[in-house]
Amino acid sequence: MMASVDSVIGAVALVLLVMSVWSWTVIINKSVELRRLRRNSRLTTEAYWAENSVPAAVDALAARDASGYFLAVARAAQNHEQGPSGTTRALRSALLDARTSLESGLTGLASIGSTAPFVGLFGTVWSIFNALVAIDGQGPVMIDQVAGPVGEALVITAAGLFVAIPAVMAYNALARNARLVLAELDGFAHDLNAAATGGTPKTSEAQG
Repeated sequence: MMASVDSVIGAVALVLLVMSVWSWTVIINKSVELRRLRRNSRLTTEAYWAENSVPAAVDALAARDASGYFLAVARAAQNHEQGPSGTTRALRSALLDARTSLESGLTGLASIGSTAPFVGLFGTVWSIFNALVAIDGQGPVMIDQVAGPVGEALVITAAGLFVAIPAVMAYNALARNARLVLAELDGFAHDLNAAATGGTPKTSEAQG
């Protein structure tokens, strides 16, 4: 079927193929990353609080935090040059960087999930139009003259749905996992900020 289509349908099929490859690449990479983060996040923060000093806690965090998100937050909490406000700004910046990294690719998934069906529908409409133009003026039209081209055209719609459905389902699952990881990071940052402003032994030693 693809060997006999025109350039427009070929372009539509190529676009859907690129969308599918890109979305599955994001789905696989993000699934692995977020699963590892969710599995290790609690152990990572516990390793930090188990130490008696900030330098030792940061070293323990560095050894366990493969993503670097929790380590960046912990190092931001040591920003005491401008007082508590400087610490808060540094923590906010670290959390924003982590959010940007965790959510990278998710917007693309959502866009593919919402646009792929319409790309497929455009290909279907174009195919049906070409089929009707081809049989116009040939006298009485038999059902088999229409059924073949229409059936081939509907394959493009099915291809669009095949691209869109996994992208939408994966986006919902990955966005939820990203929110859970960000909640862990936000809680960790809140505890660090409270420790910094409250002058706990760890924070005091870091300042000294």
